[in-house]
Amino acid sequence: MEYTLLILLLPMLTFIGLGLFGMKLRPAVAGCIGTLSLAVTALLAYMTAGQYFLMPRVDGAYEKLLPYNFDWLHFTENLQISLGILLDPISVMMLVVISTVSLMVHIYSMGYMKGERGFQRYYAFLSLFTFSMLGLVVAPNIFQMYIFWELVGVSSYLLIGFYYTKPEAIAASKKAFIVTRFADLGFLLGILLLSFFTGTFDFEALTSGDTSVFSGAAGVTFMGASVMSWALALIFIGGAGKSAMFPLHIWLPDAMEGPTPVSALIHAATMVVAGVFLVARLFPLYIIAAPEVLVGIAYVGAFTSLYAAVVACMQTDIKRVLAFSTISQIGFMMVALGVSGMGGHEGTGYMASMFHLFTHAMFKALLFLCAGAIIHTIGSNEMSRMGGLRKYMPVTHITFLIACLAIAGIPPFSGFFSKDEILSATFSFSPVFGCFMSFVAGLTAFYMFRLYYGIFWGTPAKHEHTPHEAPKSMTIPLMILAIITVFAGFIPFGQFVSSDGQPYTIHLNLGVAIASVVIALIAIGIATYFYKSKCDIPERLLNMFPHFHRAAYHRFYIDEFYLFITKRIIFNCVSRPIAWFDRHVIDGTMNGIAYVTQRASVLIRGLQSGQVQQYAFVFLLGTLLIVLLVVLI
Repeated sequence: MEYTLLILLLPMLTFIGLGLFGMKLRPAVAGCIGTLSLAVTALLAYMTAGQYFLMPRVDGAYEKLLPYNFDWLHFTENLQISLGILLDPISVMMLVVISTVSLMVHIYSMGYMKGERGFQRYYAFLSLFTFSMLGLVVAPNIFQMYIFWELVGVSSYLLIGFYYTKPEAIAASKKAFIVTRFADLGFLLGILLLSFFTGTFDFEALTSGDTSVFSGAAGVTFMGASVMSWALALIFIGGAGKSAMFPLHIWLPDAMEGPTPVSALIHAATMVVAGVFLVARLFPLYIIAAPEVLVGIAYVGAFTSLYAAVVACMQTDIKRVLAFSTISQIGFMMVALGVSGMGGHEGTGYMASMFHLFTHAMFKALLFLCAGAIIHTIGSNEMSRMGGLRKYMPVTHITFLIACLAIAGIPPFSGFFSKDEILSATFSFSPVFGCFMSFVAGLTAFYMFRLYYGIFWGTPAKHEHTPHEAPKSMTIPLMILAIITVFAGFIPFGQFVSSDGQPYTIHLNLGVAIASVVIALIAIGIATYFYKSKCDIPERLLNMFPHFHRAAYHRFYIDEFYLFITKRIIFNCVSRPIAWFDRHVIDGTMNGIAYVTQRASVLIRGLQSGQVQQYAFVFLLGTLLIVLLVVLI
């Protein structure tokens, strides 16, 4: 399967070509080049998936393939950094997800970004983003993953700040870059710890299940925890930053300042799922070496899911509702990985997490692209400027409704099947935990249909121009993603992806499924009663709990807390004294030395006048002084 190298080369060469020569091309030509390149990449990804999953299994599991793997840096016989391509079930699955969503975004952007300044630059950055994420998921070792991990960060910075003339976009891109850099520092420290005690960067060695790999860390502890627990916890911090887990989530809502198709790519198939993929990639190591860290990941994911769902219920900007929805859904995936193997079938949660990653990518991309079509027509993100749009945008209306039903977990849409498996895994872990996540799933259904009714029902807002459906270049990707969303749940996902590589047959837990559907229908019913037509109950509830509403609307002031810590404490109490010490003590000392040296040189420079008479006079004077001293002594 050597042709898989083209999956990486095509978007990379497209980025280089459009980056260097794009401005010499007409915008439409540059867009077509980027889209055709991604279409070929997607076709190769589908070929790879078909060929890989049709291969005969070895001992019941799919074989891991290394079409390319060559040494790059050689430190010791065991410790070396290689570059290559690793094909296994989750990497092949991710190739399909990334290429599919990216292709839809490329096609959609031909209409959405038409006439935008920097159109060629936009497509160059899209190719870089896709290349970075593709390289991340096929990395055969954790160091190569880290290289592409940072490239994903650079790509997001460039695309979030695409509208570089807007101060909000500049601030959002810097915020995303800085927050994820702090998280990536933890990731790097974790990599260094892990490689020091295991002697390898290679995923095959780290996840083989052989405990001798980390035998060098046996007995090594710090603050009561093993060094492997510390290493894997630090690695998770990197994943938490990319996947916007609390409290490192603050960058993601502001990332909405970028073009809406970029939001679809970030939220569905690239940046935010990188953290989930990282934990999944190292899942066998977490299970064997640090199961307590895995449980901690579950609790972080659960709290993040609840926090983001509550905040989403109060937002009025449709892109921010979807942003917090993404944070909540990524939390579901983290929860599923965290509880996997703790009860019931080993790896149920692992399979459910990957399944939900797959289905969520499709319907969340659909939601963001629908939002883009609405914004493209209305010219605003605020729900107050919308209402009654189902009459004017029938395709967007139907596709958006399909995505809402999927994320709410209504059968037979794809989100029902993947979320049901997650809830089954959480109930196996703990009934209390399962009830908690079921409640969050109910909140998901509520805020999504609050959004749906606020956009497509109610009294239409007044507009300067009559709203209209988006062009075909935008609606065709919506229809394709809607079809995938309807039927993706019927894929026997467990036959292809599981924690141990063995086929896993998905068994519908009837009790959990009925309960989750009933909860979702109740939540949808409440949202329908509140928001489908005029109702004063939401307003009365806001008046009853004004402080809670204000806090939730402002994201519980987490951003303000960070600003207080950085500006009032770090800048004022730490940075300013250090700056004063640097200016007055360090610089003052250096300036004082220079001043003394200069004054001394001025005073003694007369001794080097070049006059022979002066030199003779000084010589004689010195001789007389020496003679006088000798006589007196």
